[in-house]
Amino acid sequence: MVKAYFLLILVTFIWGSTFPLVKMNVGSNDVYIFLTMRFAIASLLSFLIWKKQSFKHGVIIGIFIALGFITQTIGLTLTTASKSGFITSLYIIMVPFFSYLIEKEKAHMNHIIALPLAAIGSYLLSGGISGFNLGDFLTVICAIAFALSMVYITKYSKVEKETSLLGYQFLIVAVLNGILSFTKPIHITWSMFGTAMFTALFATIFATLIQLKYQKVVSTNTTAFIFVGEPIFAMLSAYIFLGERMNTQQIIGALILLSALIIASVKFGIKEVREI
Repeated sequence: MVKAYFLLILVTFIWGSTFPLVKMNVGSNDVYIFLTMRFAIASLLSFLIWKKQSFKHGVIIGIFIALGFITQTIGLTLTTASKSGFITSLYIIMVPFFSYLIEKEKAHMNHIIALPLAAIGSYLLSGGISGFNLGDFLTVICAIAFALSMVYITKYSKVEKETSLLGYQFLIVAVLNGILSFTKPIHITWSMFGTAMFTALFATIFATLIQLKYQKVVSTNTTAFIFVGEPIFAMLSAYIFLGERMNTQQIIGALILLSALIIASVKFGIKEVREI
């Protein structure tokens, strides 16, 4: 069980640490083509390594992930980065709701206590928000999509071999982003390609495999709280590699997020554990 926890935290670290890497090598107008390359590489490798792939379940997960990336990207052009970060993080609060509707997984008391802390911590970490616009609405759709993708990852990984859920999932994300990439001039550099390759291998294939294998072990709700560490790792990486600094409010927000993670994990009991 410690292994499952460690690997999911490792996934969170990988996702968070890729933010400065992408920021340094991918321009704001190149996001769609970058995502197309990243997920196309991941899809191709998945089909080559693991021949048997589940079309239906892979596509369903892929649609939600693609919808999350697309609405987040478009929304970010219409709202501020801080608001986008905060609203996206609200998927953590949505996961227990959808988990109950789809899988009848009830939130434990420690999850319920941790929910408002996660929201407050995300709010402070993002720098606060004001007003509500179309970009914010699209980002709410993004949060819903990411929450649903998490629930369906748990649901389908219980009935399918983990490796069979990769190929078509990544392919649908690549195709939908590829369609949108033609709305802007296509600009590809070697550094962008290298970043796409790196994120395809580690932040996509490896991270998704770990999520598929161990999310069902620790439960969807607990995994959602583990993932609150992503923006913390992102800011730490930005501080190390880009020299970006956190103000006092953001540091307090990060500490509150860590508190939410700890509270969500302390009652990690036998009833919640399923060996695979």
